[in-house]
Amino acid sequence: MRRSGEAERALDSVNVLTRRMTLLLAVTCAVTSSNIYLAQPMLALVARELHVSDGAVGIVPTATQVGYALGILLLVPLGDVRNRRGLILSMMAATTIALAAAALATSLAWLAVAGFAIGLLTPIPQLVLPLGVALAGGKRRGRVVGVLQAGLLVGLLASRAYAGALGQLLGWRDVYWCSVLMMIGVGLVLLRALPSAPASANAARYPALLGSLPTLLVSSRLVRGVCLSGLLIGLAFGAFWNTLSFVLQRDYGFGPAVVGLFGLVAAASAAASPMAGRLADRFGGRIGQLALVSTAIAGWLVLVLGPQWIGWFLIGTVLLDIGVWGNQVVNQAMLFSLDATHHSRLNTLYFFTRFLGIAAGSALGAQLWTAHGWGGVSLLGVIAATVALPIAALSAPRRAPRRIARSEPAHR
Repeated sequence: MRRSGEAERALDSVNVLTRRMTLLLAVTCAVTSSNIYLAQPMLALVARELHVSDGAVGIVPTATQVGYALGILLLVPLGDVRNRRGLILSMMAATTIALAAAALATSLAWLAVAGFAIGLLTPIPQLVLPLGVALAGGKRRGRVVGVLQAGLLVGLLASRAYAGALGQLLGWRDVYWCSVLMMIGVGLVLLRALPSAPASANAARYPALLGSLPTLLVSSRLVRGVCLSGLLIGLAFGAFWNTLSFVLQRDYGFGPAVVGLFGLVAAASAAASPMAGRLADRFGGRIGQLALVSTAIAGWLVLVLGPQWIGWFLIGTVLLDIGVWGNQVVNQAMLFSLDATHHSRLNTLYFFTRFLGIAAGSALGAQLWTAHGWGGVSLLGVIAATVALPIAALSAPRRAPRRIARSEPAHR
């Protein structure tokens, strides 16, 4: 069958992922992921201006998180049956409108709805990651995922810092306007530079697309292992970050500002993500899983000692974050070694189950903190990560595939 000129150019574009394009995709991940946590450092400012209680304003980040989970489940699978270029640009435009709506909010309900829309439309990095792998021709999957995830993590870390500082200086509305400008700037560059990326799967009806998710989950031991271990690692991760502020304030007397800055310790995970990708490329998924899940377990074992000395918290946080985010790089690299026509849906399965784990860990961690203190939270983290280790390792291939399967190249 003769390809059209556009399809031919798209096919040529996937042979090499240039450094400039890699940087552009990493910046895209950073800017879009930063939208998820914009509201968290500004809740007190929002509550004061909109004349609502601190408890009531918590609905804004909650709505954003719920929207984000639904966006992963309902929108990311479209990357398998739609041109990813058009899908990414459309979601960026819609997110920009939602950010502007948040900046113009005159009531808590308005802001909560805008926050939900921001979350729903923000899983753009989960489309950019498989696109980056496709543009690289399926080669160096771990390295590509690691670099793009580093951009995502920089966005997550920077968003809390700049939202808090800019909100304090200029007001919370200007934080949203700043994000609007960044989204417009990146969107214009993508409009010019991002190549066409036709879907690698035949077009399918939307209900059938979503209905295929359970089949993909149960059809492969690798997919089942990645999702189940990802859920458990997410549980251990959520339990830690949801209770960290309690122990730091109770045992060390740190205020909210210092607790917020403590999250910058996790910046080490952004630097380690590309290394995790290279580890997966060179030694395969099994070695990568053993190394990184073990690092997360080691982090929790150190955190058990946390209340005795603040240094234990610093060391444990670094180890836990390197293990958790490095494990995510290895998981995605392994998923992207499977049939390219399923990449977006595989990404959906992984991130949705991981998000469920984080949510469950946050809830369980809070309950254990109330009933048993930091010891109960630590026990949950150690058990969840330890159970995840054999599941992750045994479901992973021993070696990285030497070359991509013939069914995998995108856009054929």
